Amino acid sequence: QVRLVESGGGLVQAGGSLRLSCAASRLLFTDYAMGWFRQAPGKDREFVAVVNWSGSSSDYGDSVKGRFTISRDNTRNTVYLQMNSLKPEDTAVYYCAASRSTLTVTSKSSFDSWGQGTQVTVSS
Repeated sequence: QVRLVESGGGLVQAGGSLRLSCAASRLLFTDYAMGWFRQAPGKDREFVAVVNWSGSSSDYGDSVKGRFTISRDNTRNTVYLQMNSLKPEDTAVYYCAASRSTLTVTSKSSFDSWGQGTQVTVSS
């Protein structure tokens, strides 16, 4: 069974930066597109970013475009989310997810495996 473990969350002031990491195991990492989603209290889980198997293609949710960057290191089976210019509305639990797709899919239903999540809190 695929295992995804997120790290790097925490408390940061508005305008600050954080880098999330997701270590993947029990899978052939390059068979998967990797994504990040987030869920704030009382809201649906929202697409944040996705990167294809090689790292050559990515896509972002409208609310994070220009501020967040997704990347992956296939030698370490790890995907990253660099978050800059953070805003209080970015506060959420951030989840890493894996999809057996060759495309940069963005819907939750396209992702087969999920991590436990890491909390990001942005204070104003």
